[in-house]
Amino acid sequence: MSGLPKFTGQYEHSLDEKGRLTIPARLRARLGDHFVLTIAPPDPCLALYPEAAWSDFCAKLESAPRKDVQYRNFVRHLFAHTEEASLDGQGRLLIPPALREYAQLDRDAVLVGALTRVELWSAAAWRAASGAPERMADLMTELGLY
Repeated sequence: MSGLPKFTGQYEHSLDEKGRLTIPARLRARLGDHFVLTIAPPDPCLALYPEAAWSDFCAKLESAPRKDVQYRNFVRHLFAHTEEASLDGQGRLLIPPALREYAQLDRDAVLVGALTRVELWSAAAWRAASGAPERMADLMTELGLY
């Protein structure tokens, strides 16, 4: 995992009428030419994974016990809402309607660097989810980071 690109920052953009979103050049360089676009449960957002990070994610899924019905249902749901993606010549990502619906994306969007992936939120959902700094301090303490 240490060799994977690290994503940081927050970028506000708007989807066009065709459901395309311009990806900032800084993120494009780290995502690569081909990447994966998927849902990010339990959060109401999407995730963009570079191929290497997606491979690591899938390796973890492959090592989980498949006898569990909850595991199988999760994998089915996740992969039913996963697309291989690339950008057009203008650096735009076409987001399929089902994924836009999942993330409640209509116009205003926020791209957020989240370590080995980029999260794509509706602006309203991002504002609602990004609060509670006091809980973040508690978590940093629990993780031994503070």
